[in-house]
Amino acid sequence: MSVTAIDTFESIKGGINRQCKDVYFVRAVGTSPTYINDIRKMDDTLDGCSQSGRGYYRRLGSLPKLQNTEDTAFYAERYAKWTESGRQEAVIRTTMGSAELAKLLGSACSAVEDICMREEMLMTDSIRKNFIIKLLFWYDSVFDKEDFVWDERESIKIVADNIEKKQEYLFFYLLTLTGCDVLLLQSRADIGADEEKLGLSAKFVLGDYSELAIPEYRRKQKQNLQENMPEHDTGNALVRQGGNVQERPVVVTIPSHPNRSGRSGHAGSANPPACPTQPHSPARPASPASPFNGTAEGNSEKSFEELAQLASSVVMIAIHDTKGDVIGTGSGIMVGRDGYILTNNHVASGGKFYSVRIEDDEQVYETDEVIKYNYVLDLAVIRIQRKLVPLPIYQGKNKLVRGQKVVAIGSPLGLFNSVSDGIISGFRKIDNVDMIQFTAPTSHGSSGGAVLNMQGEVIGISTAGYDSGQNINLAMGYECINAFIRGFT
Repeated sequence: MSVTAIDTFESIKGGINRQCKDVYFVRAVGTSPTYINDIRKMDDTLDGCSQSGRGYYRRLGSLPKLQNTEDTAFYAERYAKWTESGRQEAVIRTTMGSAELAKLLGSACSAVEDICMREEMLMTDSIRKNFIIKLLFWYDSVFDKEDFVWDERESIKIVADNIEKKQEYLFFYLLTLTGCDVLLLQSRADIGADEEKLGLSAKFVLGDYSELAIPEYRRKQKQNLQENMPEHDTGNALVRQGGNVQERPVVVTIPSHPNRSGRSGHAGSANPPACPTQPHSPARPASPASPFNGTAEGNSEKSFEELAQLASSVVMIAIHDTKGDVIGTGSGIMVGRDGYILTNNHVASGGKFYSVRIEDDEQVYETDEVIKYNYVLDLAVIRIQRKLVPLPIYQGKNKLVRGQKVVAIGSPLGLFNSVSDGIISGFRKIDNVDMIQFTAPTSHGSSGGAVLNMQGEVIGISTAGYDSGQNINLAMGYECINAFIRGFT
């Protein structure tokens, strides 16, 4: 399908499926009488999709300059890792936690490097190195760490205003190699003849060139859970249960650089995948890797005593400020053997670093490694330097139903690994995200804890509750969890 107008680009969907590229790289040349209105409409529509988790959108006025010495050192080290991998894998902040995206970006950098060498653009090793470092830095700058979660099925649309430099043009081509649809708004002038002859993008002409100022793109502010509760719930404050015992929402303060205080850290991110947890969700086959799936014994219902033993794979997380003082506590679930722990974003976002306690282990593990996070889904992955025994995540073999028995394990009010039982009492949509309502008692500090079915599988992560309600609690469901922790298990 050809793109012949801005609204066509707005509605068309590309992406990557089974390594087959289906993306659009187009240029809108000149302006039209409705040019500004068309851009604003595109911004509103695509930003709305991004806010509701139906894709990712970003419009750029310009690309940033790499001036910070700390960033320069970081991307130089990432360049070295890329070359060590045979130019096949680029692990930067955006790709951390997604081996698939890291490989796509690594191959894309190689493809762009090959174009430059063929066109005799990169004449020395130093120039080539600096260019790839710049590409990696730009890639991280395009993707918001709070909103971007890689999913090949989702639509990713990037728009840029009046690109003039060849290196910048090649960067936007690189984006298409990793599954992005790209539109260049060339209102003042088109790309140069050298770029045109490469044949990397198509163009459609809107009209004559103009010095008309393109409006600055301003992303909408996300609303938190409290702001999206229906009117009849007024007075029943929905409170996230991690961190300080307080009524106000926790402020997100995830660092912009992976190494905050000498501890090895990584930050990642993304737009949320589609992850319904309603009872009409399609069934999925059970994972053979799960110790509770694939056998008659694994599918049998366990006693509460047996389920309580799984507390050894649920951790308590203490949140520390810049002085090292504990400012709150939360919970976490072991999801990856190499130290990966799933928790809520509102737990991970509130501190300078964290200390993790594990049942029957006297050592306290300090870390500031926030590997990946998502504001909309309220999920985050942190990492400690220890081998773990992960809990199995439910794979959707049977539908979740109201009345189904559940067990919650967490550390309410700092009471390490408390176990409670209840039932699924409903399925709710909060801020356009499907959540499980359950009755197992939880309190502040339970956030990030496990909600288990009677087979010992994680069906949800305890996320929020109503302080003025009785046993009305919410969990992010297993489908979102499975998509979010892909690559860590």
